[in-house]
Amino acid sequence: MRYIATIGLEVHVQLKTQSKMFCACPVAYGAPPNSQTCPVCLGLPGALPVMNAAAIEHTLLTGLMLGCRIAPLSKFDRKHYFYPDMPKNYQISQYDLPFCEAGGVELHALAFPKDAQKTAEAGAEKTVGLVRIHLEEDVAKSSHFETSSGIDFNRAGTPLMEIVTLPEITSPEEAFAFLASLRQVLLCGGVSDADMEKGQLRCDCNVSVRPEGQSELGVKIEIKNMNSVSGVRRALASEIGRQIDEVRAGRTLQQETRGWDDAAGRTFLMRTKESAHDYRYFPDPDLPPVHTAGHLAAATARLPELPSAKRRRYAAEFLLSAYDASVLADDAALCGYFEAAVRANPAVKPKSVANWIINDLLAALSASDREISDCLVEPAALGELAGLVENGRINGRQAKEVFAEMFASGARPADIVRERGLEQVSDAGEIEALCDQAIAGNPKVAADVRAGNAAAINFLKGQVMKLSKGKANPGVVGEILERKLRE
Repeated sequence: MRYIATIGLEVHVQLKTQSKMFCACPVAYGAPPNSQTCPVCLGLPGALPVMNAAAIEHTLLTGLMLGCRIAPLSKFDRKHYFYPDMPKNYQISQYDLPFCEAGGVELHALAFPKDAQKTAEAGAEKTVGLVRIHLEEDVAKSSHFETSSGIDFNRAGTPLMEIVTLPEITSPEEAFAFLASLRQVLLCGGVSDADMEKGQLRCDCNVSVRPEGQSELGVKIEIKNMNSVSGVRRALASEIGRQIDEVRAGRTLQQETRGWDDAAGRTFLMRTKESAHDYRYFPDPDLPPVHTAGHLAAATARLPELPSAKRRRYAAEFLLSAYDASVLADDAALCGYFEAAVRANPAVKPKSVANWIINDLLAALSASDREISDCLVEPAALGELAGLVENGRINGRQAKEVFAEMFASGARPADIVRERGLEQVSDAGEIEALCDQAIAGNPKVAADVRAGNAAAINFLKGQVMKLSKGKANPGVVGEILERKLRE
C-alpha cells in the first residue's frame, strides 16, 4: 500500500530590529551571556512592556509580501506556561487577533534541493497557503552541560514572528523549497537575516501519513529543534519512513513531540501529548490594542519587488533563461549588482552580463570566501568587460585574463587591456596575411581541409592564433581561412 505524507510548518523568524520587542535592550547576537538584559526582558515584577513599532511594521511588510489579509485591529495576549526560559511564566504573544492571516508562499524549481529540481514536483507551480502570521517575544536560550544547565537571557524578548502554514506540503523536498522560498522573501524585504545557524529562523514540523485513498489525515506528530533547511528535509524523510513502518507493522501512532538527532539520522521521543495544551490566553493588560493603519502605510511604502516578480521581469525584459533569472533574482544584492551593470552599459546584451556574473564572478567570490558587497569589481566595469568581448576588442581567453586582474585589483578592463597590450586584432588585411602564412607553412593540413576534412581547419586556426600571439579575432580568422581554402 502506498502512503501519503501531509506536512505543516511553524516557522519562527527573528526580526531585524535594533532593540527587543518590549524593551530598549539591543539585539546583539554573540554578546556575552546575560549582558543584554533589563527588568522587562528578565520578567522582574512591576516592569512594563512598550511595543516596538519597527517589529510591527516588519510583520505587516511580511504579510504584504506574502499576500496576507492585514487585520485593522490586533492585540497582544499572554500565553501561560512554566519553563526556565520564560521567567514571567507567560509569553507575550498573539491568539485570536493576529496581525496577518491567509496568504501563501510561492515555490519555484530552483528553491528545491539540487537533486530534486528536475522532478515533476519541482516543475509544478504551487503556492503553499498560510494560516496566520503573528508576532511575539522570543524566549531565553537554554544550554545543557554534563552536570548543569545555563540560561542566557540575551535572546529573551527579541521580536519573533511565527508563520504557520496550512497542511499542504506533501514531501520533504517541498518543505525544503518552502523554507528556501520564504527565506528569499524575508531577505528581499529586509525584515530578517534569516540565518538558521544563528537561530534567526527556526522550524517545527507537523507530519502525518495516511494510506492513499483515505481522506482523513493520520495522527499528527511534531518534530522540533530544526537548525538547517537540509536538516528539515532529512528529519521529515526519516520520520515519514518511521511512521509508515509503524503503521505497516500494525502499531497505532499517538500524538507526540519528537526531537531530531542529525548525527544518528533519526527522530526520538521527547514527550507524548494526551490532550491539547491549555495556555489560558487572555489579552495582555499592559499593552493596548494596535490599530494597524499607520503601521500598514509605513510597511506599504517599503514593499519591494518580490523575487517571483523579478524572475518574470528578467525573463521578459532581459531575455534571460529561467535558470539565470532565478539565480540573480533570488539574491537581493546580486540582482542589484546585475541591474547596475546593465544600466551602466545599455549597448551590451544583458545575457552577456548575466553570464559573467553567474559563471565567473560567483565562482571567484566563492573561491575567495567573499560576498558581493566585498567585491572590488564595480558593476559598470563588469558590464564594460562584457562589451569588450561583444565588440571584438578582446577574445574570450583574453577576457578571462582581464577579469582575473579586475577581481584582484579592481582596475577597469580598458586600462588592463591597454597596459597589457591585449587588444584583439580584427583588421582583415593583417589577419589575411597571417592566414596565408599558416596555409603556406602547413600545405598537407590545407590539402586535407580542401579534401573534405573540415575538422583539420582547427589546426590552422590555432597556427594563426599562435602567429598573432593570441590577439587575432577568432571569428575573423575562421571566416578568412574558410574563404581561402574554398578558392
